Amino acid sequence: MPVSKCVSRASLACTAVLVAACAVIGSRDSATNLKPTFIAGTISKTTYDGVADDLLTAGLGKSGLQGAAPAVADPVNPTAAELRRLAIYNNYRALVDVNANGGYGTLYGPNVDANGNVNTSEGKIAGIEYIAYADDGTGTQNVTLMAQIPAGFDPKNPCIVTAASSGSRGVYGAIGTAGEWGLKHGCVVAYTDKGTGIGVHDLAADTVNAIDGVRMSTAVAGKASNFTANVPPADLARFNATAPNRVAVKHAHSQQNPEKDWGRDTLNAIRFAFYVLNEERGESTTGGARARSFRPGNTIVIASSVSNGAGAALQAAEDDTEGLIRGIAISEPSIQLKPNPDLVVRRGATIIKGAGKPLLDYFTLANLYQPCATLAPAAAGSPGANFVPAAAAASRCAALKTKGLLAATDSAGQAAEALAILHSAGWQAESDILHASHFAFATPPIAVTYANTYGRFGVTDAICGFSFAGVDAAGKPAPVAAAALAQAFGTGNGIPPMSGIQIINDRNPGGPLRDGASSSPSSGAADLNADGAICLRNLVTGSDANAARVRSGIGEVLRTGNLRGKPAIIVHGRSDTLVPVNLTSRPYFGQNRIAEGAASRVSYIEVTNAQHFDTFIDNPAVPGYDSRVIPLNIYLFRALDAMYAHLRQGGPLPPSQVVRTTPRGGEPGKAPALTAANVPAISQTPAPGDQITFSNNTVTIPD
Repeated sequence: MPVSKCVSRASLACTAVLVAACAVIGSRDSATNLKPTFIAGTISKTTYDGVADDLLTAGLGKSGLQGAAPAVADPVNPTAAELRRLAIYNNYRALVDVNANGGYGTLYGPNVDANGNVNTSEGKIAGIEYIAYADDGTGTQNVTLMAQIPAGFDPKNPCIVTAASSGSRGVYGAIGTAGEWGLKHGCVVAYTDKGTGIGVHDLAADTVNAIDGVRMSTAVAGKASNFTANVPPADLARFNATAPNRVAVKHAHSQQNPEKDWGRDTLNAIRFAFYVLNEERGESTTGGARARSFRPGNTIVIASSVSNGAGAALQAAEDDTEGLIRGIAISEPSIQLKPNPDLVVRRGATIIKGAGKPLLDYFTLANLYQPCATLAPAAAGSPGANFVPAAAAASRCAALKTKGLLAATDSAGQAAEALAILHSAGWQAESDILHASHFAFATPPIAVTYANTYGRFGVTDAICGFSFAGVDAAGKPAPVAAAALAQAFGTGNGIPPMSGIQIINDRNPGGPLRDGASSSPSSGAADLNADGAICLRNLVTGSDANAARVRSGIGEVLRTGNLRGKPAIIVHGRSDTLVPVNLTSRPYFGQNRIAEGAASRVSYIEVTNAQHFDTFIDNPAVPGYDSRVIPLNIYLFRALDAMYAHLRQGGPLPPSQVVRTTPRGGEPGKAPALTAANVPAISQTPAPGDQITFSNNTVTIPD
């Protein structure tokens, strides 16, 4: 809208402030393609031929993603191209089961085209990749944005799909999920690392990584550093002297609480994608600049991704006042809602009241009780149970009894009580056998990271006695191995343990030690550091200054459930042990109905025998996932198919429902191949016993 029109509409009441605001609107609606003001520094552009290298597989193809990790010529000095290839390889495999028996190559994968046809090709996709930072000019945010424009982009049917990273991952974190679907459908894919990502500051060496992962000194990197810890030089010298070999990681230690801005970051990724798309494919203006040929009004934009990236998509849709997003199709969203005591979630005789729980609330609860719960009879035969030794689990049970957190007097009773506490908090019985592997691989790192980020604690705070470092053979802090640190951008997931960086219990009675092998300072018992877990829990439930800081940070990320009438399909696995359905998707569906009423267009699809980590399914380290669960990624793709058809052709959205899948069965670790019969379609006419309903502030889920 031109400023003159805005002023005339406001007549004499149009103040200088309003004129300035109208000028911003005018620039946004300009016919000329303008570089977004949030872009900091240079924009890199790389063209991939789809043969030697490509957008989806970094030149590895379907077979290469299944094979061994790509080699690095000089392990301590990898090139940016080598780091990108490693990042795509590891991030793809981190979210997708690449075993043929799990459906890779037949039901999904690079060689399966947009229509589900299996091809003999390796599935490489040619195109152009743009990368830049979004920042406020300080260099303290440096949110990575990336847009991939496939060679098959159709200007007559333009589309953009968002792919915010899952977890704390870098910008390639959603390459195998929303990224793959978007590229196969000829859509521009708008990625962001959400301000988490792979930012690693080695405090002793004072080195950091740039946007492409290449490491350098903080002095050389300057504001181009992905992340430099905010520690004055004198304080850093003192910290290095008293706590040598420590490492700061962006998500935990940026002191930005980036989650509060995940919606903004996702919207900025869309704006960035529009900008570079118009630079590439927009019509030329009479002055030689590019026109804004592609706009929200003529381009379908679907907000997508999984886990934290799915939460970012929901946040973006709630924050979107410009009409950037047309629809949402997501999987297993990590989303946190403002309290609503009137909301009820009912499954059979089980009732959960309220709008779920904040993430750190349920993670610190899991971090406390999961080890003990692994000894319960219902958890017998758990995949990965060997990663939580029975003796350590029993010691955790005993510690909880000593601290007054359990009442039973023997290990068996304590384990049953711990599992009952998890059930009461919202975990499904279907998660009982998955607690061991989740505690071993995910729960403590997330609890430590989010306690730091919500409280905006810096690396020198070492909150609850936790820090990050490399370790020696005895588990004591040591420098991170040079090759591991150099390749962290390509191998890391943004949250230690990763790339040779471990969680350290600085309060271990015998001196700082790797947390998983450490003891509680109060008792000296090898109980998986029960004291540290209790300290983290107190940051949620306590009343001291640190707890107040954490609760303030949590308050900044809570959402309303109001998607402003946008259509959405949310899929979630009933067995999700990391992001339980009772605490996230089920209440979000209900809160959206409360917030939007008759205008709500959210379909909630709950999938039985599905959980959070598809990569675990055929992983030999955790045999038993393969025989028990199916890949949820298949249903994300089906949700995207349905949303695209709805937005492009007006196809109907599927009703909310439970999709009943069939596990592969067989001996753990040797399950037969997954077939289409195991993963039935999302129905347009679900049976009455499968329908998910909402009435009188109550979400009803069929058993």
